[in-house]
Amino acid sequence: MVNQETVDPQYHREIVSFIRRGGRLTERQQDAWDELADAHVLDVPRAVSSTSVDTAHRLDPVTVFGREAPLVMEIGSGRGEALVHAAAQNPDTDFLGLEVYVPGVAQTLVTMRHEGVANLRLAIVDAAQALATMLPEACLEELRVWFPDPWHKKRHHKRRLVTDEFVPLAARVLRPGGTWRLATDWEDYAEQMRDVLSRADDFDFSGDWSTRFEGRPVTKFEAKGIAKGRTIRDLAAVRR
Repeated sequence: MVNQETVDPQYHREIVSFIRRGGRLTERQQDAWDELADAHVLDVPRAVSSTSVDTAHRLDPVTVFGREAPLVMEIGSGRGEALVHAAAQNPDTDFLGLEVYVPGVAQTLVTMRHEGVANLRLAIVDAAQALATMLPEACLEELRVWFPDPWHKKRHHKRRLVTDEFVPLAARVLRPGGTWRLATDWEDYAEQMRDVLSRADDFDFSGDWSTRFEGRPVTKFEAKGIAKGRTIRDLAAVRR
C-alpha cells in the first residue's frame, strides 16, 4: 500500500480524465507485445502511479524515432485504428500515441505488425503529465484528440480532458502554425470544446465546426456513435 504521507500531492490529488483499466491480453496481443514492445512502447520513468511521469524525464523524439521528422501525437489512441492508419499513410511523419489501456496498446502493436508500420511509438501515460513535462516545447506538428471520454454525467464533467486548464499544455507542445484537432460524438462536449477553443488566446479558431478530417478513418467506435444517431463534430485550431 502506498503511504499517502510520502506521495507528491501533484499526483495523488489530481483529477484525471481517464479510468485506469487493465485486462488480460489475447494470445495474438501477447505475441505482438513480446515482439514489438521493446522497440515501440516507451519505457517511461514513473513518479508514483503506473501512468505517472517522473517530472525530470524528457523525451527526445530524434533519439526515440532515430530520425528528424514532423511529429504528430494522438491522445487516447485506444486500439490504434486511427493511429496506425495515419502512420501507414504518412511514412515521412512520426506518430506518438498516448493510451492508458494496456490491451489497447497491445492491439495497436498487432495492427502495426500486420500493416508493417515502423514510424509509431506508444506511451502508457497520463496525457496531462506528459504534455506538462515529458515532451519538448513546440515539438508537435499536430495534436489529435479523437473521441475522448465524454464523462456524460454532469457531476463528472470536471474529469473531461478538454478544458481551459488543458489549453496551456496543448499550446506548450505545439509549434507555431501547428494544428490541434478534435472530434467527439457527444453534442454537449462538442459545445464545451468549442467554448474552450474560443477562449484560447494561444490559438486561432474560427469559432465553428470543421469539416470532417480526411485523415481520420471511421473507426468501430465512431461507427457506433453514428449508428446511435449522434452527430460527429470536428474542430481544429492553429497555434499562434
